[in-house]
Amino acid sequence: MDRLNAMGTFVQVVDGGSFSAAADRLGLSRAQVSKSVMQLEAHLDTRLLNRTTRRISLTDSGRLYYARCLDILDDIAEAEECAREDTTAARGVLTVGAPTSFGLLHLQPLIPAFLAVNPGVQISLSLADRFLDVVAEGFDVAVRIAELEDSSLVARRLAPCRRVLCASPAYLEKNGTPRVPQDLAIHACLVYSNELRPDTWTLHGPAGSERVTVNGPVCADNGDVLCAAAEAGLGVTLLPTFIVGDGLRAGRLVSVLDDYCPPDLTINAVYPSRRYLAAKVRSFVDYLAVAFAGEPSWDRAP
Repeated sequence: MDRLNAMGTFVQVVDGGSFSAAADRLGLSRAQVSKSVMQLEAHLDTRLLNRTTRRISLTDSGRLYYARCLDILDDIAEAEECAREDTTAARGVLTVGAPTSFGLLHLQPLIPAFLAVNPGVQISLSLADRFLDVVAEGFDVAVRIAELEDSSLVARRLAPCRRVLCASPAYLEKNGTPRVPQDLAIHACLVYSNELRPDTWTLHGPAGSERVTVNGPVCADNGDVLCAAAEAGLGVTLLPTFIVGDGLRAGRLVSVLDDYCPPDLTINAVYPSRRYLAAKVRSFVDYLAVAFAGEPSWDRAP
């Protein structure tokens, strides 16, 4: 027996005043309606209705049960309505995760305009230079910069992530400019510690892929720290252009080994499911896709 349907049938019988009226409202036969109420009474081990050939009336137990059924069915209807609204209108708290540098430089500036057109949304933003487990940590959406592995997450591409080798003019003047990847082994290199193998840089050049082991005075889990160290003349670093783009355009940094490109990555928005996607998630991801469409601002010439 489906107790929820049986409760609804019972309420229709009481409201309609007869089994026949309830059957008409529900599109069922009178026998089906009568059977449903009888099964409910058997389950509860109590009589809910007094029956005569002409009319029905509630027993004392039926009167109490009827009132509770109304409350329960109203609560369910309200919950369903809230759920439907959540998939059509952007509202509620949106939990977002992103890498620290990208979040500060390129995500945070977009939030005021997004909230202006989605006033029913509140954003809870978490920035971290580590792998965020979207499902386990309860994020609605996360920005992920990586070669994505197969997973149950849905990924939407936002922008390319080009990386460059660069150093300050002062460092290169003092230490010389590397001409081939193996030259990096004798240079001070500023290393991003969150890589799987931080001390190994892979570069693609005319002869194919080359790997070089590097080391230097700074190893950090944040790109802004490495960028600042490079601008201060501490060594050569390998970073995304969304971090070093301003330094390159301003001349504080100079790219090196331009014929040897590190593998490009992709900036993606990832979220748990396409099915019944909440409007707040859909609106935010759509907004980011439009904001980052075309050539990224950090790669454009001044």
